Amino acid sequence: MELYNKTSLGCSKLFTQSYSTSFSKSVSLLNPSIQHAIYGIYGFMRIADEIVDTFHQYPKAKMIADLRTEVFKAISSGVSINPIVNSFQIVVSNYEIPHELINSFLDSMEMDLSKKVFSSQEYSKYIYGSAEAVGLMCLKVFTNGDDEKYNRLKKPAQKLGEAFQKVNFLRDIKDDYLERGRVYFPDIDFSNFTDEQKSKIEKDITHDLQLAHNGILELPRSSQLGVYVAYLYFKELLYRIKRVKASQILNKRIRVPNHIKFLLMLKARLAFWLRLI
Repeated sequence: MELYNKTSLGCSKLFTQSYSTSFSKSVSLLNPSIQHAIYGIYGFMRIADEIVDTFHQYPKAKMIADLRTEVFKAISSGVSINPIVNSFQIVVSNYEIPHELINSFLDSMEMDLSKKVFSSQEYSKYIYGSAEAVGLMCLKVFTNGDDEKYNRLKKPAQKLGEAFQKVNFLRDIKDDYLERGRVYFPDIDFSNFTDEQKSKIEKDITHDLQLAHNGILELPRSSQLGVYVAYLYFKELLYRIKRVKASQILNKRIRVPNHIKFLLMLKARLAFWLRLI
């Protein structure tokens, strides 16, 4: 079993590296003792997201339902023949990740199967499950049994996940709206998206990032650098989105060039070494 579990965790790492080079870079800056756990979380999240967004010729609703059944069966039994699910159940068990967070995440994935336009209440529920719950799973790993620290950092962790997700929504408007017909932001008509509406969303994200930054300062050193790099990357991405007119946001997907990502990583390393974070 030791070899199987080790190989399962390796599969989640490979999965993460294949799907997200930027996220993988951030994970690589975590202490090696917790990297495998974050890869395990991301691998499971990626499976669910792929079912929703790319498995168009397959019965998506049944597959998400089956995935929910499979993951809780694996958590109960302590093993799964699906290596990605197996690696996730290892992390859930080792770090006592609440089942409510897993269910909330899968609930949000199910919403993507049927919801196209989100009300304010649905938007909040979706954000919680797809972003805040994932941030809290990672926080469970970062705090590693320190319940006092976990409870103190819950709100900043939720705000960081929330900010990341909202930035992704803005960045991916072209794909979500034009290709999938989804409108996550409530009361927004993207056929008549204004600079004022865009600015309001950006101010909301900026506020979330400010609250999240306070939490990053209190994270254990084992996770602080990796999280700070991700924070700087999304902050830069938001800055670049702000420079684009609302009328143009549907025409292109904003990116952070690789050389800027490299400079942000150097900035983060320097701040970490000088204990400025």
